[in-house]
Amino acid sequence: MEKAINIKLKIWRQRGPKEPGQFVNYSLDNVPTDISFLEMLDMLNEQLVEQGEEPVVFDNDCREGICGMCSLYINGNPHGPVGGITTCQLHMRKFHDGDVIIVEPWRSAAFPVIRDLMVDRTAFDKIQQAGGYISFNTGGAQDANAIPIPKEAADEAMDSATCIGCGACVAACKNGSAMLFVSAKVSQFALLPQGRVEAARRVRAMVSKMDELGFGNCTNTGACAAQCPKNISLSNIARLNREYMKMKLKD
Repeated sequence: MEKAINIKLKIWRQRGPKEPGQFVNYSLDNVPTDISFLEMLDMLNEQLVEQGEEPVVFDNDCREGICGMCSLYINGNPHGPVGGITTCQLHMRKFHDGDVIIVEPWRSAAFPVIRDLMVDRTAFDKIQQAGGYISFNTGGAQDANAIPIPKEAADEAMDSATCIGCGACVAACKNGSAMLFVSAKVSQFALLPQGRVEAARRVRAMVSKMDELGFGNCTNTGACAAQCPKNISLSNIARLNREYMKMKLKD
């Protein structure tokens, strides 16, 4: 038999990036424990609409843990209390009857609040556009096995490429640093021969853009890796620093 719980919500409401915000209290009864956290917010919004109130704005898309848009700070944790998953993969069975759940947007100067729980993560797109790619001539594609790549390097590159750009690392960091995100994007190319050609230009452009957009400095507290829903390794930041030093030595 499906279990249901009654919960109380403290949700951050803010009309825009320049407007003051505040927590607003809501009560939600008979919440099925089998539904996801975002479906619970859908239930809340249906209730608010029926009461003639304005629904809570929150970002979402795939609801499968691959797009990174469901970026919510839940009870002091990016994406909630369960490690290795995104908000859309969090289910209400992880909460108990009578729980007070505090829901906030990402807190970072580089991620201004658009409205309520939705933030503008365009800064990540700009970093990616600055250098997160490889250049090649169009034409006939090479065979997949034309360039031998050690399995260990291929595995590490794939692990780095699993970053979904959700911004949990920035939200978790006391400095608002984007080093884990940038290091993952640099590493996925730095580990492969196709990415080595433009390695120096890439790391220079992406780190410069990160600094320009107002992200903080990394002090190696490790909160980013601990809260990352895709378990991106902190060792990527060491690799980013090595790539940056190589680029400086070439100058």
